[in-house]
Amino acid sequence: MKRMIVAAAVSVGSVVALVPPAAAAAPPGPPAAALPLGPAGLHEERSTERLAPGVVLTSIVRGHKSDADAWTLHVRLPVSGDPGPRPDPAKATAVIAPKQTAEGVARQLTEAGFQPRVEAVHGPAFADVRAGLVGYTVRVGRYATEAEAQKALPALTAAGFRAGTSYTAQDGGATTGPWRVHVLTIDPRRFRGRVAASLSAPLTSLNKVSELVRAGGAIAGVNGTYFTPQGKGGPAGLYALNGQLLSEANNGRTAMILPEDGRNVRFAGMSSQFTVRAEDGARRELDGLNRVPGEVNNCGGVGGDQPTERPQHDVTCTDPDELVAFTARYGATGPSGAGAEAVLDRHGRVTELRETRGAAIPADGRTVQAVGTAADWLRAHARPGTRLSFTERILADGRPVALNPRTSILGAGPRLVRDGRVWVNAYGDGLVHTGDDESFYYNWVLRRNPRTMAGVDAQGRLLLVAADGRAAGHSEGLSVDEAARVMKALGAVQAMNLDGGGSTTMARAGGALVNRPSDAAGERSVGDGILLLPR
Repeated sequence: MKRMIVAAAVSVGSVVALVPPAAAAAPPGPPAAALPLGPAGLHEERSTERLAPGVVLTSIVRGHKSDADAWTLHVRLPVSGDPGPRPDPAKATAVIAPKQTAEGVARQLTEAGFQPRVEAVHGPAFADVRAGLVGYTVRVGRYATEAEAQKALPALTAAGFRAGTSYTAQDGGATTGPWRVHVLTIDPRRFRGRVAASLSAPLTSLNKVSELVRAGGAIAGVNGTYFTPQGKGGPAGLYALNGQLLSEANNGRTAMILPEDGRNVRFAGMSSQFTVRAEDGARRELDGLNRVPGEVNNCGGVGGDQPTERPQHDVTCTDPDELVAFTARYGATGPSGAGAEAVLDRHGRVTELRETRGAAIPADGRTVQAVGTAADWLRAHARPGTRLSFTERILADGRPVALNPRTSILGAGPRLVRDGRVWVNAYGDGLVHTGDDESFYYNWVLRRNPRTMAGVDAQGRLLLVAADGRAAGHSEGLSVDEAARVMKALGAVQAMNLDGGGSTTMARAGGALVNRPSDAAGERSVGDGILLLPR
C-alpha cells in the first residue's frame, strides 16, 4: 500500500487539488470539478491515496464555517390541523407545521416573554415531488455555541414549551459549510478482489463497520442498508446475500444489484412476490422473510398493511394477518409469541405444527410463522407429514431477476442519479409520509445529515461515498438533493442513497476509521456493510 506524497496545491476553478510530484502519476479518482456545495469559489482541497490496485480513496474538504450560522432553539409544534386559538405546547411533537399552527405557538411564546421567529421551509423539486412550501418552523434565539443554546433551554421548558437545539448551517439552506466527503473509487478492470456484502450473523445482531473490515481482512468498507433494532430482525428491506434471499422488498423501493466482481452494478426499483403452496393444493401469499410477523419495517408490503402498502421510510406498518418464513440465518429461533408455527425439514416436509411461535429453526430447513387469519390457514394446511413448497420472485423495474451465488442485492433508497441526471424519487422511495406531519421530510430529506451513497460512473467504476455531518464547524452534512448533486459531480451516472445519519461509516484496512461518525458515543453498530476484499 503506497501513500501519495503531496507536493503542491494546484487551483482548478474553485478546487484546490493536492497533487504528487510530476514523476508520480496521480491514481484515477473522481473528477476534479468542484462539489456543488455552497457558493462558487469556496476553497476545496482533495487528497488522494491508492489503497490497492484499482482502489482509490479521495477525501474532499470544502468550504469553511460562516459567522452567519448560529445555534438556535427549535420549538416543537402541535401536529398539523386546525390548532384553534391556543395550541397546546405540552402536546407538541412536530418541528414543522402549517403557518396558522406556527403563528399560534409564536404568539404564546411572545406572551411568555420570548422573541420567536416563524420561518418558512421550502423544498426542491424531485422526480415525483413538486418544489414549494413545505411548512413553517418556530425558533428562539441565536447562540454562538451549542452549550449556550443548551443553557437557554430550561427557560422554555419551564414555560411549558418543548424544544431542542439546532445549527442553522445544517438547515439545508445557504451556507459556506464546511463539508467533508470521502470517496472510494473501485475500478473493476484493475481491482482483483471482491466487492462483498457483509451481513451480521445472526440477522438479529449488529456489528461496527470497523469490526467487519478488520475481521474480514478488507481493504476498506462502508456501512450498507437500513436495519431493524437489534434482536428484532435484520435488513429493513430487500436483501439477498450471495444469491440467498434473506428479506423481502419494500415494494417499489430502490435497491442495488451488486456482483462481487464489481462489474455491471445496477440500481432499480425492486419488488418481491412470495407464495406458499400446501400439499393439498391450497395457496397463500407469503408476506415476508426473517422478520416479526405483523411488523413491516419501512412498509411497502402486501396483503392489506396499515396505514399503507407503499414504502414509508422509518415507519413500521402493521398487518394482523401474516405468514412469514424464517431461515437459519435469522438465528437459533424465530421470534416468540401467539399464533401458529410450522417447522420444516430441508425437503419442505412439516415435522411439527406448534400453537405458539418461537421454535428452533432447523439448520437445513425453515419455519413458517403465522398470526391472525394466516394462523388459521397454516393450521388447516400444514399438517405434520405433509409438504409446503415456496415460490420466490424478485423483480427489478418490473423484470424478473435471477439470483446467483456471486451477486448480492441491497435495498435502501432513495435513488439519487439516473442515466446521468439528478433523479430523486422521494414519493416512490417512501420519503413522503402518509399523514399531515411533515417533520420527517424536513429532518431527513431537507436538512443536512451524514449520508452514505453508492453509484457507478460512465467508466463502470463503483463509487462508495461517505459524507460526514452533524458536526458543526467540521462537516455539516448533505440534504438529499445535495447528495444527488454531489454524486453527479463525482461522475456517477447511476446512484442511490444507503443508510446514513449515525450509521455513516467508512473504514480502511485494520478497521481504521476514514470519516468521523456522528453519534456522540462514536461509531455505531450496524446491520451490514459493503467490503472490498482481497482474493
